[in-house]
Amino acid sequence: MVAGDTIVSTLQRHGYRITAPRRGMARLIAERQGHFTAEDLLRASRRQRAGLGRATVFRSLELLASLDLVERVDLPSGEHAYVSCEPAHHHHLVCSGCGRAVGVEEGDLDAALREIGRRTGYQIDSHRLELFGLCATCQRADSKVN
Repeated sequence: MVAGDTIVSTLQRHGYRITAPRRGMARLIAERQGHFTAEDLLRASRRQRAGLGRATVFRSLELLASLDLVERVDLPSGEHAYVSCEPAHHHHLVCSGCGRAVGVEEGDLDAALREIGRRTGYQIDSHRLELFGLCATCQRADSKVN
């Protein structure tokens, strides 16, 4: 997960003005523990009276995604969500129960990607991988119910 100051400093480093709505978005995103939707941010903005409109939220998410500060994930339900992340290539393991997301380093997949490229004859330029399952906490809660 990424801190609000990291979002603000990355925006500054790339020459973007630090406006009140951008600070508000950075704060709202930093508060998220797992994946979140644009609607989640809009509801939080209303509750906190942050004054962020729908267009601002969607434009900001697009900008932050282009800077690799948030990444869009396609949930098994078909819904699009986001996770905040440090700007380095990685993958996400997302809990289907609570929504918590964990970054997974690229190194674990290097050999598998090379093998896929070798077998298919493709030169793989980029990839995106999302893994879904239940975190240990949700597994424990699920086992108590059953």
